[in-house]
Amino acid sequence: MSDKIKGKVIVITGASSGLGEAAARLLSAQVAHIVLGARRIERLQQLADELNLPEQRTLTVATDVTVLDEVKHLVDTAVQSFGRIDVMVNNAGLMPLSALERLKVDDWDRMIDVNVKGVLYGIAAALPHMQRQMSGHIVNVSSVAGHKVMFNGAVYSATKHAVRALSEGLRQEIKPWNIRTTIVSPGAVDSELPGSITEPDVARGMQDFYQANAIPADSFGRAQAFAIDQPDDMDVNEILFRPTRQVA
Repeated sequence: MSDKIKGKVIVITGASSGLGEAAARLLSAQVAHIVLGARRIERLQQLADELNLPEQRTLTVATDVTVLDEVKHLVDTAVQSFGRIDVMVNNAGLMPLSALERLKVDDWDRMIDVNVKGVLYGIAAALPHMQRQMSGHIVNVSSVAGHKVMFNGAVYSATKHAVRALSEGLRQEIKPWNIRTTIVSPGAVDSELPGSITEPDVARGMQDFYQANAIPADSFGRAQAFAIDQPDDMDVNEILFRPTRQVA
């Protein structure tokens, strides 16, 4: 790995646990400036303390990605503190799987708000700054479920397909400003995602699947680091990865 990550200002949503936390740990080790956003500010502060970085290299900002003003505040805080934003990682997500016939409408709404609108709000917050800079990198987190529909996961898969569609549209539109885009689509990676499932039988099945297949969350951080670390003239548009033992 080169030193291209060193000194970059990287904003990560959903950074209080799981994939976002793992990305923060790995990227901070590459001497990036890390701005952590999530609803659970105490978890963010704990993570910042564990990273043991100088104050001038890390910030924590309470952020609900379903609220546009809060996402803008997260990004604006990064720019005000460090003078720019180099990478926006739209990572926050939920996975309350269930069969459509169970009509878990509240879960559907939550997934759409976080998984789709949260990504759009991250784009809306970061893009104007990156356009002014004439540079930047937006990383949107999809899933293997964004490539194939999961059983009991029609709505979740729909949201992750949407992330891929939005990301590809964004890629096409932002060429005049030298902005790069990457979609990261993980398979079973150790995180709190299965904990958001509200149906007990579906939750048990998914927990069994994760216990049999999941790999550590730092795999997700390495995927992001690979894309960010490339030369400015190389745009890694999508990374799809699974545990070696995962079939589906």
